[in-house]
Amino acid sequence: MLRLEPAVICLTENGVDTAASVASAVGGRLLVRRKTEKAVRAKVIDDVPSELRGLFTAGHPIIGVCAAGILIRALAPVVLEKRNEPPVVCVSENGKFVIPLLGGHRGGNRLSQGLADKIGGVAAVTTASEGAFGVALDDPPGGWRLETPENCKRAAAGLLAGRFARVSGRAEWLAPLRNRPRTEFLDAPDQNAPLVVFVDGAEPLIYRRTVYFLGAGCSRDCEPDHLIGLARRTLAEAGISPFEVGAICSIDLKEDEDAIHALAGDLGVPARFYTADRLESETPRLKNPSEAVFNEVGCHGVSEAAALAAAGPDGWLEVEKRKSRFSTCALARQGSAAGDPGRGRGRLAVVGIGPGKADWRTPEASRLIAESDELVGYGPYLELLGHLAAGKTLKPYAIGQESERCHYALERAAQGLKVALVCSGDPGIYAMASLVFEILESANSRGRRAASIKSEIVVAPGLSAMQAAAARGGSLLGHDFCAISLSDLLTSREVIRKRVKAAAKGDFVVAIYNPQSNKRRELLRETITTLREFRPPDAPVLVARNLGRNGESARVRNLDSLDIDGIDMSTVLIVGNSKSRAFRRGGGGVCGWNLYTPRGYKSHGSEDKKT
Repeated sequence: MLRLEPAVICLTENGVDTAASVASAVGGRLLVRRKTEKAVRAKVIDDVPSELRGLFTAGHPIIGVCAAGILIRALAPVVLEKRNEPPVVCVSENGKFVIPLLGGHRGGNRLSQGLADKIGGVAAVTTASEGAFGVALDDPPGGWRLETPENCKRAAAGLLAGRFARVSGRAEWLAPLRNRPRTEFLDAPDQNAPLVVFVDGAEPLIYRRTVYFLGAGCSRDCEPDHLIGLARRTLAEAGISPFEVGAICSIDLKEDEDAIHALAGDLGVPARFYTADRLESETPRLKNPSEAVFNEVGCHGVSEAAALAAAGPDGWLEVEKRKSRFSTCALARQGSAAGDPGRGRGRLAVVGIGPGKADWRTPEASRLIAESDELVGYGPYLELLGHLAAGKTLKPYAIGQESERCHYALERAAQGLKVALVCSGDPGIYAMASLVFEILESANSRGRRAASIKSEIVVAPGLSAMQAAAARGGSLLGHDFCAISLSDLLTSREVIRKRVKAAAKGDFVVAIYNPQSNKRRELLRETITTLREFRPPDAPVLVARNLGRNGESARVRNLDSLDIDGIDMSTVLIVGNSKSRAFRRGGGGVCGWNLYTPRGYKSHGSEDKKT
């Protein structure tokens, strides 16, 4: 099952019928270059390469009903690590051929084969082992983990070279190997034995079923090593591999406990959490119920109860509660019926999407947005996300509702959701990140571990408006600079004036945010007057508006003749210092102008050398 909604890209009218069939078959969204009668509900994209790169870095599977070369050229700049890449599949316009280009072992091959079956085409799987034997040795299905991934490359090469292989144990997903000559299948020595693939000339591949769940509890702020050590000793003494553990399970009071998450990371499994009421329902099955624990957290056991809840109604305790001074753990084996999955820790990702252009958005921001269940933010910022927002719950807010949106995002994350609080530019520069942490500190100062602060908090940086503006013109931020917002909603005018005066006297390059609104006009005029007192009249000024968005504009002025009419809240100004320069160069910069602030390299002996 695909984790994120696939994007189906069609660039010609000839391929629309096939693309529509593909989108229906995979539950994907159709994206086209232009609307036609056959693609009325499709989303129109203008910058195809940029859109493709954004989807790829966010982790969305991509299916292109187009020439393979288009996908290859568009994605080449962002293809880095094959272990994490999403599937990229090319489908011919007539639907006859389905070719996985990337992410074959990350769902691409299965996606291609399933899609080919549904649309009547042929899947051209080219990955070596899967193409030859129908098995991806490094990508076992759910419920299995490969303990020795470092041995996979040599084992696969041995199989392809025709070397003798022996499979110990049974697993339906390895059945295609039975059609391979020189392969022997043996029964496992017992039902708990791992599945092992031996190939001559290679170290064995060891696969284990994830049939155990490790319940864990600990005192507040327990050192992670204490819990990890107890868990590792418990597994070793029980003769159970860490690769047989499917999850770490605990009470929801421990959602923000570093030791629990460190243990999950150490074993490479998710952490899952349960309410006290849910754990209390497991009391009849506990081996070591405790009144002291009940009085403390509202249930008679944490580690045993959490492990049993995950193991299912007919699961059983394999190892009763083990205790150290600061932690406890217990191990339960899964029964025939599915257990309660509990819930994962909520996450609030405060993400900066840059000025708006998809190519200026970081892969981390795109990934966090794609992984989120809900997107919160100023309405126009959410609209800039395009396909990344498709199928997600959106909670738009107006300007002036900054506190409301931060509180809402924290509350939703506390319910176990993955939430992205979307900011333009960088989230830590005149945006929501600081307000989130102000709220968190306020909750902490009241002496309580509020539910709203137990979520994971991630801040993903973004390209700021001043960086984008400076880059458009050249390098105006090339030396010491500062940023000042002229909005007086949260900062008094007296403080703003004081900072402007200090920046002017210090000869800083000054980036001016929120320069003027319909109601606030005179503060920008005062700021320009102050700057004129301390720098030459020809100091360059870059006036940039809507960078990376529709209606983008940039112009170059000097400080003495700057006209502030037409400057609004969508504009950022960068005022050069006494050393900043502007010069004309055909075809470069803003309207032929390049702007920069020198660092002083030439004064340190870096003059151009004769060649």
